[in-house]
Amino acid sequence: MFFLLFFAVALSVLFLSHYFIYYSILHFFGVTGRGSKALLTVILFLLPASFIASSILARWVGNRISTVLYFSSALWLGMGVTLMMFFLLAWASWGVAKLSALRPNPPAFGYAVVALACLYTAYGVWNAYHPRTSDLSVRIKNLPPDWRGKKVVQLSDVHLGRVLGAGFLQGLVERINAENPSIVFITGDLFDGIDGRLDDLVGPLNAIRAPLGIYYVTGNHETYLGVDRAYAALKKTQVRILADEMVVINGLQIVGISYPERGFSKDLAEVTRKISGFNPRVPSILLYHNPTQIAQAKALGISLQLSGHTHKGQIFPIQFISRLIYKKYYNGLHVEGDYTIYTSSGAGTWGPTMRTGNHPEIAVIHLE
Repeated sequence: MFFLLFFAVALSVLFLSHYFIYYSILHFFGVTGRGSKALLTVILFLLPASFIASSILARWVGNRISTVLYFSSALWLGMGVTLMMFFLLAWASWGVAKLSALRPNPPAFGYAVVALACLYTAYGVWNAYHPRTSDLSVRIKNLPPDWRGKKVVQLSDVHLGRVLGAGFLQGLVERINAENPSIVFITGDLFDGIDGRLDDLVGPLNAIRAPLGIYYVTGNHETYLGVDRAYAALKKTQVRILADEMVVINGLQIVGISYPERGFSKDLAEVTRKISGFNPRVPSILLYHNPTQIAQAKALGISLQLSGHTHKGQIFPIQFISRLIYKKYYNGLHVEGDYTIYTSSGAGTWGPTMRTGNHPEIAVIHLE
């Protein structure tokens, strides 16, 4: 029932937003003909519907045509959000011009919106394929001497699949190796959830050079894909899976909590306390995909929590919605006493292969 309700709300928002685009086009471009209106209606209905159809097709048909259809229809969703933003600005500017007793030219506003939306979308696509390295320092109370000055890399939300494939991951691996990290943490959504050729996608992970290992926890997209399938692919690599488990490395506890399966919830404190050997008085790093259950993590004595999931909104202005949901923890570094959380904006994309208003990243954390 929850899924059906969410799907119904999402569809309503999707088609209402396209109605706003439709109405704006009529106004600013002076479309009045019945045939032109009918054609525009059909196009603006098919565009959002094509994303749903292409997502289903891409899950079951693995060829270049289905990939192109998925990429194109998903990209339209991103461009549609951008069009809405610029049309809102156009309406506001139109209103100011009218109140100022000016005689604005409607098509000029319309063409400006289209031009700006195309340019911003093109930048967003380029930005998505050029992740940055974010450097930060984190102090951990009673950090063991062997860890002082060590470099940790967090990789999150890569979303390997139809669009971002092994070549994209290879580029990330080269950037990671250039940092000479001691350890690498993958905090969920390594896979996008619509591609079945997982073995081909994960190969570059074997090229990561990290003396203390590579550790992985699942995200929500692995539950869509099938956690067992993700695990089967990763077991053929050097990556160590942490599924509600802990390893102790040179006196530092590394706790990995997997994302709850669909339809279930997970109490972080309860699960962690059941992990054999966990000691709240010993410094620890928690790997958990969602930047949530902050109070539970603090109560457990967690030193550093590494999360992702939010993409920092991915497409402007969605980050404002992310911030409403996750509060200040939706992105970045937050230090609260002996507890620190870092929420990565992620290295990849979901849906539209574009990033606006933020940058994809590889997080490089210097421990102090």
